[in-house]
Amino acid sequence: MPVEASLIQILACPACHAPLQDRTTDSAADPELLCTSGDCGLAYPVRDGIPVLLVDEARRPA
Repeated sequence: MPVEASLIQILACPACHAPLQDRTTDSAADPELLCTSGDCGLAYPVRDGIPVLLVDEARRPA
């Protein structure tokens, strides 16, 4: 289930406050919101259409 576009516009990475990119429509990967900062780049999971914006739950980029 994708996250609403209006919500994506106001959300920011809890770690560095950069904007988030919606990756919930990628069929090959788990739904997530990706930090757009080159230094941070954390990926936050989306469960049942709800973003889990906890740094402890985020995935580090490979």
